[in-house]
Amino acid sequence: MSEQAWRSLSRRQFFGRTATGIGTAALATLLNDGARAADASAAPRGKARPGVLKALHVPAKAKRVIYLVMSGGPSQIDLMDYKPKLKELNATELPASVRMGQRITGMTAGQKSFPCAASIFNFEQHGQSGAWISELLPHTASVVDELAIVKTLNTEAINHDPAFTFLQTGSQQPGRPSLGAWLSYGLGSENDNLPTFVVLISQGSGNKTDQPIFSRLWGAGFLPSEHQGVRFRAGGDPVLYLSNPAGIDAAARRAMLDGVGELNRLAAESVGDPEIDTRIAQYEMAFRMQSSVPELTDLSGESKETLELYGIKDDGVDGGYARNCLLARRMAERGVRFIQLMHRGWDQHSNLPTQIRGQSSDVDRPSAALVKDLKDRGLLDETLVIWGGEFGRTVYSQGALTATNYGRDHHGRCFTIWMAGGGIKPGISYGQTDDYCYNVVQDGVHVHDFQATVLHCLGIDHTRLTYRFQGRDFRLTDVHGKVVEGLLA
Repeated sequence: MSEQAWRSLSRRQFFGRTATGIGTAALATLLNDGARAADASAAPRGKARPGVLKALHVPAKAKRVIYLVMSGGPSQIDLMDYKPKLKELNATELPASVRMGQRITGMTAGQKSFPCAASIFNFEQHGQSGAWISELLPHTASVVDELAIVKTLNTEAINHDPAFTFLQTGSQQPGRPSLGAWLSYGLGSENDNLPTFVVLISQGSGNKTDQPIFSRLWGAGFLPSEHQGVRFRAGGDPVLYLSNPAGIDAAARRAMLDGVGELNRLAAESVGDPEIDTRIAQYEMAFRMQSSVPELTDLSGESKETLELYGIKDDGVDGGYARNCLLARRMAERGVRFIQLMHRGWDQHSNLPTQIRGQSSDVDRPSAALVKDLKDRGLLDETLVIWGGEFGRTVYSQGALTATNYGRDHHGRCFTIWMAGGGIKPGISYGQTDDYCYNVVQDGVHVHDFQATVLHCLGIDHTRLTYRFQGRDFRLTDVHGKVVEGLLA
């Protein structure tokens, strides 16, 4: 490289320059792998691609994560945190001693009254664990002995975007890497024919105008961009522009990528930007996905019994949450590291009893089916499954409270999620909230504690998976978090 070219390098490019030789060697390997993947008969699982961790920090119980994200904030009071005393307290004012001056959203801050709203839904105990589950979740009730129901997750965020961003990235401010990106960076992939991190989104039956879901929630932040999530669509091509256009066959595509790869290699040698090596790798991944993704998303080989288990019609054209759950199981079989299903519609500020019925029906059967299916196939012990939203809902009604109708505002002081599989103790309810389901009274789990526990299940000490950016070592849990030992098997 000329002296002038060296002087034109940015600091980041200069330090990335040392990786160019490695990138060139990786390119040769990728080109050979890509040529093999052009054969439609290639095996569903390719070779593993390691992450930056040379060895795990602790013994890993889980190899991968399936995160069922309930976007909008499910009402824990109506689903999994049973509060029988609220029947007596219904329509009474929330005591100031319980609220303790908590900051609330602008949507209810102007209310003159904060009447407590007991759930109108019946609860019963299920399984050997005796967990109390709402009538809205009969299928979830059938698998409670596989679940750890965490009732005391808590967050400082009270609005959707910062709460969602906090849960996914460890910061309420945008720009940090997401959980899936951290796992991709640290652990790499078990299958280089599919992305390490995949996202699927479905629309629920509840609030049709629920808040949007932003792509930065599965972004890589300041990590190399190859670690960001890849979104699969419900209809048409699962990934946009993945199919070759008319008149272009696999051989022509291979020749084009060879040419582009050579140009990128020359550019990498010239300027030393490590993102060029990432671009090379992503082009090759897309080429391999032309064979692996159609095979992955073709449900024709699934049995009628499996489709019925998830609640998918025989024609297999269901593009919603049920189909995404089945695809998640197929991805787990093929070694995808982090699979994130995002289901919108839980933001029920009004008309909650009507909206939550349909919304719960959307997810209840498929979520339970996923747990059962993974267990039947011997995959649950090595797959960590998580179900939950970014916060919960208030005990007090937003708007008018009647005998048959109420709404609930955002509530971050305590909300409920469940976890199952790899490394998690089954058949337990963890933590306790007060009679108003407003405050934690025992075994609180902060968002950072939750994140630390997830990483621990995959063999990672959350304090030791870091990335230096702008002179500071960053991690998912910032400078906080502790592993919740009571949740571990």
